[in-house]
Amino acid sequence: MALIRLVIADDHELIREGVKKIVRHCADLKVVGEAGDLQQAIALVAQVRPDVVVLDVSLPDYDGLDGLVELRRHFPALRVVMLSMHPEERYALAALRAGAFGYVSKNTATAELVQALRQAATGAPWIGPRVAELLAREASNPPAAAPHRLLTPREAEIVALIGAGLQVKQVAAELGITVSSVNTYRIRIFRKLGLSSNAALIRYALRNGLAG
Repeated sequence: MALIRLVIADDHELIREGVKKIVRHCADLKVVGEAGDLQQAIALVAQVRPDVVVLDVSLPDYDGLDGLVELRRHFPALRVVMLSMHPEERYALAALRAGAFGYVSKNTATAELVQALRQAATGAPWIGPRVAELLAREASNPPAAAPHRLLTPREAEIVALIGAGLQVKQVAAELGITVSSVNTYRIRIFRKLGLSSNAALIRYALRNGLAG
């Protein structure tokens, strides 16, 4: 049985101890590091290269799903299981779309967390009963089209490049257009997506799988 190496990122020591207590009884799971905020987690992941990260939705330096987006920006192939005090309705589907391999509520963590960690380690997302119910409900009542579906092909190209971290001058050079043109497109993109900064655009691109 292959050993699954874990990093826990949660600012509450009690929660970290709880996760360690859960996995202590599993011969195939081992905690190799702990972090109290996202910057610590990023440094730790770079150092120990875990198989899976258990990530709290709310950290002191990143809140909501921004922490997941930032962590995956540094480590795109990293398998992350979200652990949250919030019920699945709040964040689960958005977390999966942003690249999480599972979402587990702290209220039902014990059995589901072990299942999620093992599933994530195989490279496949873990879908718990409540999340499966939410997915089924969404399929029968699809939401309105996402704002980025209104982008033109050129605007989508620019979103992909900015989402990948390129500066405006680099985007212009990549596409063979002027900086002024890129800025004009950028203003249109901000208007369509309801954004106001490159940082917000990068987060949006990463969350929605648009970064090139």
